[in-house]
Amino acid sequence: MDLQSPAGGIVVGVDTHKHVHAAVSLSALGARLGATTAPASRDGYRRITSWARSLGAVSAFGVEGTGSYGAGLARALREAGHRVVEVNRPDRSARRRNGKDDMLDAEAAARAVLAGQATAEPKAGTSSVEMIRHIKIARDAAVKAKTQAMLTIKSIIVGAPAELREQLEGLGGPVALARRLAALRPGLITSTTASAKAALRATARRWLMLHKEIAAHDRELDALVSAAAPQLTAAPGIANATAAALLLVAGDNPERIRSEAAFAKLCGACPIPASSGRTNRHRLNRGGDRQANAALHRIVVTRMRIHRPTIDYVAGAPRRGRPSPRSCAASSATSRARLSRSSMPAVSPPTGPLDRHRSINAMAEAFFATLECELLDRRRFSSQAEARMAVFAFIEGFYNPTRRHSALGYLSPIEYETRAMAEND
Repeated sequence: MDLQSPAGGIVVGVDTHKHVHAAVSLSALGARLGATTAPASRDGYRRITSWARSLGAVSAFGVEGTGSYGAGLARALREAGHRVVEVNRPDRSARRRNGKDDMLDAEAAARAVLAGQATAEPKAGTSSVEMIRHIKIARDAAVKAKTQAMLTIKSIIVGAPAELREQLEGLGGPVALARRLAALRPGLITSTTASAKAALRATARRWLMLHKEIAAHDRELDALVSAAAPQLTAAPGIANATAAALLLVAGDNPERIRSEAAFAKLCGACPIPASSGRTNRHRLNRGGDRQANAALHRIVVTRMRIHRPTIDYVAGAPRRGRPSPRSCAASSATSRARLSRSSMPAVSPPTGPLDRHRSINAMAEAFFATLECELLDRRRFSSQAEARMAVFAFIEGFYNPTRRHSALGYLSPIEYETRAMAEND
């Protein structure tokens, strides 16, 4: 067989970068046919396509970074009628053996497609789901900045002069506080009270601006999500924000996901085999899209409270010989802490000083496991100060007031206190 013109067609691998893309073509038998580079522009995309066609019939393009630097190239190739395969970066052991440069990476991408190791179809990124992704990126950035602004306001108030601090302590919610602070008149900066007022006013106006921006993004997301997936948002326990997270996993071409098992893998909701020898077991999946995983968890928790079929299913789980969802994973993110607690031996009631210390230590370990699973494993922090702020916001803004706790019957502390006060009255 002629290596230069295989019956199966050629495979092109592309290593994408911000300014220049590198491409390498292989025959159906793995022989290297040629290599080229082209700018990351529409003209460059046409050059890569023309170059590949000049070598023979193209069976597939293997493109690295189809969600970032290679997104434009992947869309252009799909529009030209070519099959595009998403390729992950080569593993570190191969890079250590063979070295690394752009042409080697492009060749590795082509060989991954040729060997059948890379088979995933990239997201199309051309319709409503891509619009949702753009709006959600802007909204998430605004929410992060808004949270940071409120934390800054509270930290300034804590260290403000006593007279100013006492004036602000009686205010109610964050909106009322921000509006009051935005109306402050610091005057000339000749005292610490004036400087504190100036800082509070500037930060409060930023918070109010972000508050309006988030509301506008929410309206846009509601319209886009409702139009893109009306059946999904009509299902019990699925709000528009939750539906948006699931739509982003599927993309504009959900047909690329061939089964429910594949969707579960993308969401990090499927178990991972961890067997060895005579031991046959599975472990929780710590990969996948963690926002989609959290969305599935919210759906389950919500339906356990308001959806009668789910409530009946939970109630009948022990009779079917299965553990209750309250003690196992509704999502792989939060279940790690629950599983670690449920697999620990039962702690007897404290009877002495040492037992009391053990009980306190067990509670502390359970809290830190929850903190790790629900916050630290989902984010990357650029500095220790950012991490401290995030932990403070998690504890004071979510864990203590609104997070549902199994010890409280899956109620939040605020709901539990409200019910307790109503019963006492």
